[in-house]
Amino acid sequence: MYPEPGQVLHFSEDPTIRRFVPRSTATPQPEAYVWAVDAPNAPSYWFPRNCPRAMAWTTPATTDLDRDRILGAGGGTRVHAIEYSWLDALPNTALYAYRLPAEFFRPIGGAQPHAWVATVPVDPLGPPEPVHDLIALHEAAGIQLRVLTNLWPFWDAVTTSSVGFSGIRLRGARPRL
Repeated sequence: MYPEPGQVLHFSEDPTIRRFVPRSTATPQPEAYVWAVDAPNAPSYWFPRNCPRAMAWTTPATTDLDRDRILGAGGGTRVHAIEYSWLDALPNTALYAYRLPAEFFRPIGGAQPHAWVATVPVDPLGPPEPVHDLIALHEAAGIQLRVLTNLWPFWDAVTTSSVGFSGIRLRGARPRL
């Protein structure tokens, strides 16, 4: 599930949203935004909303050693990790994608934006689309999906390596071992 040209996506478990209105979140940005993602960041949201996840991918700066250590010697360029307690929710979550006009959004997150934000209300381009089989989406995109007892050892390895990374809802992960 990716946006088409001229679009960004907002993923939600709520299929009844008619208009997206800027709101403040618990993130470091105090401004009120409508949040969305572009195609490179869409896979980071193929999860239940509150599912803690750690993600890693190769970049031009990734060393062969870090690629093999973090992603595995079997190939691939991206891995997403969740904890076992979320495994049942992954295939059973009703997730929806809203297509939004990109013209109202600007990237946020520096040279490698992690999201797109709008400061004005935005109407979806159509009804929300069901996002089916989150596990199959990962497989079709060639993204490894790892299920771990605890995310923190993986997160610590990722954040001290040369791979690109992102963590979402990590405050909901199990405590560090």
